[in-house]
Amino acid sequence: MSVNLDPSLYLKNQPNDRTPSTNLGKDEFLKILMAQLQNQDPSNPMDDKQFISQMAQFSSLEQTMNMAKSIDRLVESQMISPVIQYSHMIGKEVSYRAVDEETGEKGEEISSQVVSVSQHEGWAVLELKNGDKIYADAAIQVSDPTEDTEEKA
Repeated sequence: MSVNLDPSLYLKNQPNDRTPSTNLGKDEFLKILMAQLQNQDPSNPMDDKQFISQMAQFSSLEQTMNMAKSIDRLVESQMISPVIQYSHMIGKEVSYRAVDEETGEKGEEISSQVVSVSQHEGWAVLELKNGDKIYADAAIQVSDPTEDTEEKA
């Protein structure tokens, strides 16, 4: 019976250059520690204090990595869509300064009710009852229109 081996599997055909990783994670640390234990001199075994120190370093590394993952999740949760972030503005009365399209000068203060919130290039855009659209940071005052009508009655 003849078996044909794929020549790409021969050791001489394997790439010689390896790309070392700059990251030393908990798996790599544990592999190094296990290799050190397996290859120690039986007549002069590893000092137990040194072993405990290395295990403490391993535990510290693992806790640091878990904390980094938690921080990453926290940062991701803070990057909420502007639409969701400003959705509470729907129904609110906002005041803003009108801007002249040609000159760019700010004009009179205008108030209108927010009817919807959209997003443009990562920024929240408030769409108003009067037809205007303004960026959320252009609002200079926010009020609840139901409170205004209750005070007048």
